[in-house]
Amino acid sequence: MLSAELGEDVAVIQFDQGSFHRIKTLDCPENIIPIFQPPHSPELNPIERFWEFLKSKLRWENCKTLAQLRQKLAEALETITPEAIVSLTSYDFILEALFSAAS
Repeated sequence: MLSAELGEDVAVIQFDQGSFHRIKTLDCPENIIPIFQPPHSPELNPIERFWEFLKSKLRWENCKTLAQLRQKLAEALETITPEAIVSLTSYDFILEALFSAAS
């Protein structure tokens, strides 16, 4: 379970409110903070910015085999630093949720 693996750390999980992500009740442990983005707003989903960045790295690649695509993808992923991930996926509203949970 993620909560147990986090220990004293806190995680934010963002839900995009797609119909396939909805449940009737959500019981989150104290160290997991759910954030619900408005419906139909993929621009607020941090993973969308990451995918856009990754696609830009592969945009002009023409792979003839799945093995070539896997190799190019692995090479692109190797170049991404933790700082780049933070830059691509951090939003003020996520940071505010983390800071408010810490207080």
